[in-house]
Amino acid sequence: MNLHEYQSKQLFAEYAIPVPKGLVASSPEGAQAAARELGGSLWVVKAQVHAGGRGKAGGVKVVKNLSEVSAATQAMLGTTLVTHQTGPEGLPVHQVYVEVGSKIAREIYLSLVLNREAGRIAFVASAAGGMDIEEVAEHTPEKIIRVNVHPTAGLQDYQCRQLAFGLGLGGKQLAQFGAIAHALYRLYLDRDASLVEVNPLIVTAEGDLLALDAKINIEDNALFRQKDLAEMRDASQEDAMERKAAEHELNYVSLDGNIACMVNGAGLAMATMDLIQLHGGSPANFLDVGGGATKERVAEAFKLILSNPKVTAILINIFGGIVRCDMIAEGIIAAVKEVGVSLPVIVRLEGTNAPRARELLAGSGVGVTAANDLTDAAIKAVSLAGVRR
Repeated sequence: MNLHEYQSKQLFAEYAIPVPKGLVASSPEGAQAAARELGGSLWVVKAQVHAGGRGKAGGVKVVKNLSEVSAATQAMLGTTLVTHQTGPEGLPVHQVYVEVGSKIAREIYLSLVLNREAGRIAFVASAAGGMDIEEVAEHTPEKIIRVNVHPTAGLQDYQCRQLAFGLGLGGKQLAQFGAIAHALYRLYLDRDASLVEVNPLIVTAEGDLLALDAKINIEDNALFRQKDLAEMRDASQEDAMERKAAEHELNYVSLDGNIACMVNGAGLAMATMDLIQLHGGSPANFLDVGGGATKERVAEAFKLILSNPKVTAILINIFGGIVRCDMIAEGIIAAVKEVGVSLPVIVRLEGTNAPRARELLAGSGVGVTAANDLTDAAIKAVSLAGVRR
């Protein structure tokens, strides 16, 4: 689950990580009131969406008077912001964050993420922070500094100094950076984060460190013990189909293709998508109904993938180990009859009660196409993807 910038900065403040003063607003009038309350003569109006790259997309505006605050807010609210991270569909802007302007001497990149290869939380930093950090990582990776933290020892002071020296910090900034790094590490652990990012962490004109931006992702599987953070969820920023899938305990990820997949097991789902791609097709989704799928869940999964207008064929690939193939077949038949399907449906069922499942499908009258094996299923799905019954 992702948090908005203003929510992330609330958490930063709780951990004594220095951030500029700011207030969230959902109207031009509210933004003006926020600017008055904050005081000063320079503010930054930021669109609140779950994506980076806002500055290049017009989602961050520096303004110098209350009229400009109102105009910038009016221009953002109710729009769809498209950045390199959102894809062409973009994300809706319902709120802005009005923040006191800061005098920037330097911009630094700093983040914490799980290094799965090492099995440790890693600090990733660069002296070349700011809007072009992706280009830095791609073209000059030697400018990226990485430090892995041992889970038993925790973050050590020497590691903070290693990062700080690598970032070109000195003097009072060493102590400031150490305090920020330790606070970020505690936040990451306490709040079950999967990503904590500060881009940029700035050096102000006075030489102090300040977190000018904040991005926090929370591990979904830990939300049961982060109830206050779960209440911050903004469903408008999430893929509607993925959100609906989660309500039915389905693992679903939207993709850009036209062949929908319904599979039990993540590994089998990946193999199914690979074979579709291998034979010239393009998967429309990743959908794992799970090893303990019920007939009702299968029916909901079927309706979910049919709601995607890009889908022109459906490939169902079930290997019945824990789950029974005949139960899956019953769910498919029920969903097809309820929804009314005009698309080719290719079904490969193997495992527990597979012969009975094939009998049910053959006698159902729903007109599915049977496949002998996974390769056969993928080839038929690609072939039929442009055909409507």
